[in-house]
Amino acid sequence: MSGFWNYLTNNYSQILSLLGEHLYLSIVSVLIAIIIGIPLGILISNEPKLSKPIIGITNVIQAVPSLALLGFLIPFIGIGSTPAIVMVVLYSLLPIVKNTYTGLTNIDGDILEAAKGIGLTKSQTMKKVQLPLAFPMIMAGIRISAVTAVGLMTIAAFVGAGGLGYLVFSGVQTVDNYMILAGAIPACILALLIDFVVGKLESSLSYTSKQKSTSKKGKTTKRVMIAFISIVLVAAIGFKAYSSVKAEDKIVIGSKNFSEQLILGNMLADLIEDQTDIQVERKLNLGGSQVAFGALNSGDIDMYVEYTGTGLVNILNQPPESDSDKVYKYVEKEFKQKYGINLLKPLGFNNTYALAVRQDTANEYHLNTISDLAKVSGNLTMGPTIEFPNREDGLIGLTKTYNMAFKDVKPVDGGLRYTALQNQKSDVIDAFSTDGLLEAFHLKVLKDDQHFFPPYYAVPIIKEETLKEHPELKKVINSLSGKLTDEKMRELNYKVDSLKQSPAKVAKDFLEKEGLLD
Repeated sequence: MSGFWNYLTNNYSQILSLLGEHLYLSIVSVLIAIIIGIPLGILISNEPKLSKPIIGITNVIQAVPSLALLGFLIPFIGIGSTPAIVMVVLYSLLPIVKNTYTGLTNIDGDILEAAKGIGLTKSQTMKKVQLPLAFPMIMAGIRISAVTAVGLMTIAAFVGAGGLGYLVFSGVQTVDNYMILAGAIPACILALLIDFVVGKLESSLSYTSKQKSTSKKGKTTKRVMIAFISIVLVAAIGFKAYSSVKAEDKIVIGSKNFSEQLILGNMLADLIEDQTDIQVERKLNLGGSQVAFGALNSGDIDMYVEYTGTGLVNILNQPPESDSDKVYKYVEKEFKQKYGINLLKPLGFNNTYALAVRQDTANEYHLNTISDLAKVSGNLTMGPTIEFPNREDGLIGLTKTYNMAFKDVKPVDGGLRYTALQNQKSDVIDAFSTDGLLEAFHLKVLKDDQHFFPPYYAVPIIKEETLKEHPELKKVINSLSGKLTDEKMRELNYKVDSLKQSPAKVAKDFLEKEGLLD
């Protein structure tokens, strides 16, 4: 418990900032869902023929996995807060639409006839009779949507929108339970707080409360609730406005969602901030290769560090190639011609794929090479990253080259695969040669004796238009070229993954040690 408290006290400013982002995103999403959902519910209550298709569509959206929905949205609307808000709005519609429709259509017919009998028009009946009576049901739907929105918004970090999910994702990647808790606990408290506020708002605005509102207590409660909600809204909007002002005219640095990428993203940002007058925005901890590259290609970010092998196989869809110079030149030419993206000089290390096993597994089966592993693969379970089984330079090509077939393949993401291996839930994992967790978990890395894995030299890539606008960036970023060996990068990753230092601190310390910062 003391370790968690120390983490909170050392990182409270970051946690509060992410909490502000999370609050803003959640409130905006719920408000938009209310603005869309309640009118839709009213519409289908008046037009029964539309009820089945509209509720059916919202049901289908609810059934789509959130990450799949985000993946679908990214090519159309990019990364950042917009796709996160759109996703949560879509998920929040069902309870609001359905509860509004149910509340309005379940009103006693005699009441509606009485309203008609005293001369109320259809719109007057809706305003003065149906909506007040359906109000508790509608608010129940809003409460469900509000609580759900807070939980769903943790996925916003996957597309660079920030929020408390940043801590959760980072903690999973680095196997840091304190970081996970620092993101999860405030998110839970926020969900409970929003549920409480919406509940109080419901009780103060309900028909029965209005009947009693002549009392001083009723008026006081109502005023307090309105004031509280106003403060929350103003704080959230103010936070967003402040963030927007800060984000103007900046170079946006991105990264993928693992420790090494977070370190490298911070290095690029620190160098630019130190060596130029350009302001920098950091959109770190994005998803995998396709998310990061898609963000660069669409202009949502200006620069990030990619790997030559990933560029060749995953982005350009070419077969693996072992000649590192040939790979670099091919990727450089194709990226520039097809996407208007420039490769800068390689940073110096080759973070190629590797297969790793526990020492007891290596001893039991006498494993030293991947060929050794292939002979006994039918007895073992593989627990790779989610990307690895679907890559030609991953399990697909590996099984062909080495003629191996595992007993079972159970993909998990990030640092969780190390935890699963350590807990004997799997026997083999894919790793990167510079992973700090290889050392932390004392794993045996198997030799790629048939040289299957292509070179994965880390190289900064940048939008050509950004480089034309800021040509000084080339010299600044290239000052990092050759400074990072495999051993140095593994050591930096170890500091984050095992010693629990922040990627930002590790990056800055390295740059200062190398004399790259003034």
